[in-house]
Amino acid sequence: MEPFSVLQFLKDKTILVTDATGFLAKIFVEKILRIQPNVKKLYLLVRASDANSATQRILNEVIKTDLFRTLRDIWGDNFDSFILEKVMAIPGDVSYQNFGIKDSNLIEEMWREIDLIVNCAATTNFDERYDVALETNTMGVFHVSSFAKNCVKIQMLLHVSTAYVCGERSGLIQEKSFFYGETLKWGNILDITTEQDLVEQKLSQLRTINTAEKAVTSIMKDYGIERAKLYGWPNAYVFTKAMGEMALCNSNSTNNLPTVIIRPTMVTSTYKEPFPGWVEGLRTIDGPIIGYGKGKLKCLLANPRTTFDLGTWWGTVLDSSAKFHGYIAIKYLLPLKGLKLVNSIFCRRFESIYRDYDRKIKFVIRLVKLYKPYMFFEGIFDDTNLEELRSAIRENGNGNSNASNISVELDVFNFDPQSIDWEDYFTNIHIPGVLRYVVK
Repeated sequence: MEPFSVLQFLKDKTILVTDATGFLAKIFVEKILRIQPNVKKLYLLVRASDANSATQRILNEVIKTDLFRTLRDIWGDNFDSFILEKVMAIPGDVSYQNFGIKDSNLIEEMWREIDLIVNCAATTNFDERYDVALETNTMGVFHVSSFAKNCVKIQMLLHVSTAYVCGERSGLIQEKSFFYGETLKWGNILDITTEQDLVEQKLSQLRTINTAEKAVTSIMKDYGIERAKLYGWPNAYVFTKAMGEMALCNSNSTNNLPTVIIRPTMVTSTYKEPFPGWVEGLRTIDGPIIGYGKGKLKCLLANPRTTFDLGTWWGTVLDSSAKFHGYIAIKYLLPLKGLKLVNSIFCRRFESIYRDYDRKIKFVIRLVKLYKPYMFFEGIFDDTNLEELRSAIRENGNGNSNASNISVELDVFNFDPQSIDWEDYFTNIHIPGVLRYVVK
């Protein structure tokens, strides 16, 4: 591997970031501006009716958030002018060709200037309407890829997917791309165009009989789960994300566009940068933690031996929660101040708690079914590619005249989960961060 500097690579680059008001996109934008102020420009795509509305959304929902306080401190009185120079809000939506941008001059400018595209656009709701999930998570990826092909000097398209496109597999799950039409259930052939047609037919049928919008939402949610399970995925979210990967790989198979797919597992609060514990909204594991802290969660349906891809077990998460709230943690199957972990999807304890609440039972059972693939997950993700990248970066610094700079970059871009004390992270960083920035 030739000597390589990430910071130098980012210098003078123009980057398009989709879904710029999303959690991951905000963190990415803040870090780029903080570590490489000589980036040329960041185009931030956001859903908005016009340029002014897009700018206001970026200012209010991104730049003015507490996440940017370190950057504000660095630039002081020059912060606003720095942002104005580096950031441009773009009103658009990945659901449409060319993101629905109506200004042809702007499109031409972006095609000329963009060096990198980072696609963060997604709906991450497990219980999303099928039409909404398909529109964003699948067709949105296709539109991003199509746009990238027109960018004359693009060097990389980076797409954020999810590790759980694997479905409910167990054992070692190796990292590989999906080929178009691949499914997780033998004997079925998947066609994205057919799925689009089926969605349109279903919506048309519902409109014909004047179905109320609330009922349409419920029906389309169930339809998404039905279609996902037909092909071996547990819900519409991971199903449409898998199809998005297929659309990306199929679209880029005939050209030389360098493409990277990142598959994160669970996303939680910031570890160190720009400061510890920043988070926005309740992430995947925060509901049980907060519910327990408030004394409202009496029973948790999970396998206590499930390996969470945060480098920890459920027991560690709940022990940390208990310690934070001032309780003594009693591990795994023993009662934890009224909280029990159980190994079956239904239990008498669960039914006794909610037996007087029929509506709540139905709601909670639906949640149980939605989260079962993750609370009882038995897969282990192979991270060979990531380890090879870590090794290459370390070797890059050996014998390099700029070894000290490489060492700094290794610290700035540290992505080794084994370097984190997970119990300390949950107890002293994540849970306090959730209480401060979410629960307030």
